[in-house]
Amino acid sequence: MIDYKQSIADSISIVTNVESNVLKQYIEKPPEQKLGDYAFPCFKLAKELKKSPQIIANEIKDKIILEKAKIEKAEIVGGYINFYINKNSLISTVLTEISEKKENYGKQNIGGGKTIVIDYSAPNIAKPFHVGHLRSTVIGGALYKIYKYLGYHTVGINHLGDYGTQFGKLIEGYKRWSNEYNIEKNPIEELTKIYIRINELCKEDESILEECRNNFKKLEEGDEYCTRLWNEFRTVSLKEFQKVYELLGSQFDSYNGEAFYSDKMGEVIERLENSGKLVESEGAKVVNLDEYEIPPCLIIKSNGSTTYATRDLAAILYRARTYDYEKALYVTSYEQILHFKQVFEVAKLLGINEKYTKGLIHVPFGMVHLKSGKISTREGNIIKLEDLLKEAITRARTIIEEKNPNLENKEEVAKKVGVGAVIFNDLSNSRIKDEIFDWDQILNFNGETGPYIQYMYVRTKSILEKAEKLPDIKEIEFSKLLDDEAIQVINTLYNFEETLRQVVEKNEPSILARYLIEVSQNYSSFYNEHHIIGELKEVENARLYLTYACNQVLKTGANLLGIAMPEKM
Repeated sequence: MIDYKQSIADSISIVTNVESNVLKQYIEKPPEQKLGDYAFPCFKLAKELKKSPQIIANEIKDKIILEKAKIEKAEIVGGYINFYINKNSLISTVLTEISEKKENYGKQNIGGGKTIVIDYSAPNIAKPFHVGHLRSTVIGGALYKIYKYLGYHTVGINHLGDYGTQFGKLIEGYKRWSNEYNIEKNPIEELTKIYIRINELCKEDESILEECRNNFKKLEEGDEYCTRLWNEFRTVSLKEFQKVYELLGSQFDSYNGEAFYSDKMGEVIERLENSGKLVESEGAKVVNLDEYEIPPCLIIKSNGSTTYATRDLAAILYRARTYDYEKALYVTSYEQILHFKQVFEVAKLLGINEKYTKGLIHVPFGMVHLKSGKISTREGNIIKLEDLLKEAITRARTIIEEKNPNLENKEEVAKKVGVGAVIFNDLSNSRIKDEIFDWDQILNFNGETGPYIQYMYVRTKSILEKAEKLPDIKEIEFSKLLDDEAIQVINTLYNFEETLRQVVEKNEPSILARYLIEVSQNYSSFYNEHHIIGELKEVENARLYLTYACNQVLKTGANLLGIAMPEKM
């Protein structure tokens, strides 16, 4: 693939003596197509060259030697130099590469086999897998696939919430009321009722809360009764979670949750004590972080039990040794920003290679709220994710029955459309933004949605099937695709590689989701303006191949987001 930005940067570097890799970072896309394909802001060099942006622009314009096979011309607009790509070169570059790589178009090896550990989903056992867990699951899943596509060795870890005081509470509630609930028939629902009930009791009676804390302490010490109950809770929970993961197409390489590290925390405590930074505070043990202007990190509670932080530190030690990671991503809500700031600072005291502590990255996302307020298992204010996905499938099936009742494989298509709508709705928004969960919005099948992208993919598929035979790339006359609509599509397809790189640079899957909307909209404009089949053979071949190119990119991009494409709709 020709790197046009690099070609421009190299040409400017010869004139200015500024390194081309620095110049390349300054090159941007103009706000309108008529202003060119790339723009160089000369004010970026004003301080270094001690000249005004306008003078710099004129000097570069006068002296620059362009590779005409790549860049047709350069024009000055204010303090910018706008560059125009050779359109035949662009068309040839994009379509030829797609013909060679097909579904692997956009695939790169920038990772070089380095390992990326991604910690995501992480529901709490014995609690419903609710809509609040959706964001971590789909954001982490998309990053997992995209990093792998770019040549990284990715390790997906489902760090289950299977330890902590909450299980002391659940054990206490189970001891008191298990005979009142049909746990065998509806394990998660009934355990949730017990959990809500014991929480209410803890609010009323501090001694009950202390009993719950003692139960967790017994669990940590290996008490037979508490351990047996914990194992039962974990087993039934994983069975329920798997139903949701199958619907979402989610996969993990490890289900090592918090409990996995219960026998590994001693080393963390020992290392922190050896560092001299673990100090007593009101009967507990903490690491003071005053120098970072954040509260102390609690390592051991006053009753001797450990904390989330202790287990996360043990996980960092284990993952560094086991995976030799380049980066370790933690995909959780922004409510945990402080927690990870504390943990990442304390991790520097563990005596491990600085590479591992530098590679710790929190990937925060906004919360999902109901119209009635925040989701909370304690208050019983939840929407189960499995129910949401099934409802999405049901609504998709209803639309299919209305619009295309004779469609084959209606159930399979309804599943892909319904689940795809939910995933895309989540990923199309910047991850840091809060979302208000709204049935009507999340299942809107019009506009900039998952079903719209699927529909455009199916349209390209239908056109290709109608043509019966895809022309060979050697038969394509690239000059037949010089109209504005086709060039707009080609430009967008060219940006696929850069789009994927931006996703991993920012850990932001919404960049790819918005890109797929752009591909769909640009192809729709092209389709509406131009006949594809029935034109002169040279024109038909060229437009068919452009259709095929869009088909490949839409499917690849959607799959990287975790969205399956139906073949018909």
